[in-house]
Amino acid sequence: MAIKDWHADDRPREKLLNLGAAHLSDAEILAIFLRTGTASLSAIELARSLIEEFGSLAELLGAPQETVLACHGIGPAKYAQIIASLEMGTRYLGSQLKAKPNFAHAEVVKSYLSTQLRRERREVFALLSLDNALQMLNFEKLFIGGVSSCSVCIKEVLRHALSHSATQLIVAHNHPHTDAMPSAADTHLTERLAQAASLVDMTLVDHIIVGRNDVFSYAENRLLPVSMAIDTDSRHSVA
Repeated sequence: MAIKDWHADDRPREKLLNLGAAHLSDAEILAIFLRTGTASLSAIELARSLIEEFGSLAELLGAPQETVLACHGIGPAKYAQIIASLEMGTRYLGSQLKAKPNFAHAEVVKSYLSTQLRRERREVFALLSLDNALQMLNFEKLFIGGVSSCSVCIKEVLRHALSHSATQLIVAHNHPHTDAMPSAADTHLTERLAQAASLVDMTLVDHIIVGRNDVFSYAENRLLPVSMAIDTDSRHSVA
């Protein structure tokens, strides 16, 4: 049965308008952006098949273009609609992050960094520069590595932060093919960054890791280290 023939309460658009977006499933949200299905599948059935094929909505949104376009029922127009929806969310979160002067809304920060890094197919290390009021000054992707590691120069991280007059820092990197649990190398780098930042009167607020389907925060897990002197010229890796 075509969606237009469903009861009004069950149609995704009407359900969203009457009950709110939070009441829709991932497939129903995706179906709204797909708009139409195929000759044999409704938009919701197509959305469900895509989510099942990729394992989750996050996996679908993070998949390479050629992989998504190879799916039955997905052409350039539908793919463009999916990616445009993701970009709209990214830009909205970025504007929210800039507008809020404090981190009472930590989930917004995690969501913003997740949308910035989840589609990367290689490891990327990024810096979020903040002022004393914890308001975002700048976001930069500083280092790009391979599929499982990325070399990070602490001195370069501090130089970029200072160039934006930052006093508070949040760093982030992605695990393109694994979950977000930190490795020993991740923790080692976090310790060195926190220590180095303290030497130039800056504070490492958090280190966020974006995995395939999850996000890890050192601050939320109370794993940020105490300060001590280190060599800022050395390079370290995240993995």
